[in-house]
Amino acid sequence: MLVGILNPWVPKLRQSPWASGFLDGVNAASLGLMTGVTYILARTALVDWLTVMVAIVSAVLVFRFKVNSAWLVLIGGIIGLISQLAQLSIGF
Repeated sequence: MLVGILNPWVPKLRQSPWASGFLDGVNAASLGLMTGVTYILARTALVDWLTVMVAIVSAVLVFRFKVNSAWLVLIGGIIGLISQLAQLSIGF
């Protein structure tokens, strides 16, 4: 909602050197924050070879072939369910 309200004012704010510098700083800070959070999430989520392979294949499918990420979430969930059921039947 905040972005929608402020979006019409961004071109006017960019004309001011002070406001433009502030917006550049906000962009840099948000990119740094997203990078840090992505690193922490990846370290927590990528725990074995299966999750690493699902992440790599998903990244290729999203960025190279523009597959809808909703399908990847569904397929990843199915892969995880099959993996858990296989571990239960083997007795891990």
